[in-house]
Amino acid sequence: MMDKEQKQKAITRLKKIEGQVRGLQKMVEEDRYCIDIIGQTASVVNALKGVEDLVMEQHLHTCVADAMSSDQNGEKDEKIDEVMQVLKQFRKHG
Repeated sequence: MMDKEQKQKAITRLKKIEGQVRGLQKMVEEDRYCIDIIGQTASVVNALKGVEDLVMEQHLHTCVADAMSSDQNGEKDEKIDEVMQVLKQFRKHG
């Protein structure tokens, strides 16, 4: 679970991204220059990566840290597997 401050940061960033996507839609509707549209899509992708980083950092500091300090090996293994799965997914799309 995200703490209040991190949650607000994520929401603020997502609202900004929402505005960027609406701007992209308008650019397409107005037949703007393709390279300009591509430049804006890159900005949205980078902004989303920032949200991913924020959420992953929070996950590592809370859920994963709690599991690592737990006496239950199954919980530790589950969190390690979970993080490894995410890393593999990012490598496929990177």
